Amino acid sequence: MSFSWTPHRFAGGALALDVANSVVLRHDATRQIDRFAIRDQMRDFPRAAGEFCAERALFGDIAPVAAEHEAGFIALREAIDLYFRQRILNGGGDQLLARLLDATARTLREASPGSVAAATAHSVLRLIAMPDPERMKICGNCGWLFIDRSKNRSRAWCDMTVCGNRAKANRHYRRKKEETP
Repeated sequence: MSFSWTPHRFAGGALALDVANSVVLRHDATRQIDRFAIRDQMRDFPRAAGEFCAERALFGDIAPVAAEHEAGFIALREAIDLYFRQRILNGGGDQLLARLLDATARTLREASPGSVAAATAHSVLRLIAMPDPERMKICGNCGWLFIDRSKNRSRAWCDMTVCGNRAKANRHYRRKKEETP
């Protein structure tokens, strides 16, 4: 199966969320795909992030994760997803925040300063301090995390051109099917 990092893959609005979203269909264990399980995709991620990520101006060119830091980077990714997903659903919790802060601190101590891991850790800190945490949402179609920057805070999908269109097409299909005798 062919794969490339496209703008849609960076619909989260923050590097930390884009990293968490590297697991596709996280909520469906039978169809789940971990894009970082393939080393080449993990190595290509920083270049694409520099091109497509909403925070690209903050970190400039970033280097891939060094092989010896990959496990820590994956642990950071999982802590990001767990904490922010729970914060959206039911306000998070001190234990999950402590786990995220521990993974973030470990990454900042161990990762190279110009690496995607270090940039992700800084992105986490910005998200924790985000002034409008209610703007962080979960896509109603794919389950990715994203920041709703719409004026009226009504965005329901990570990317209107992909998930929004799929959801609308699915709704239209169901409506037409119900109308058919």
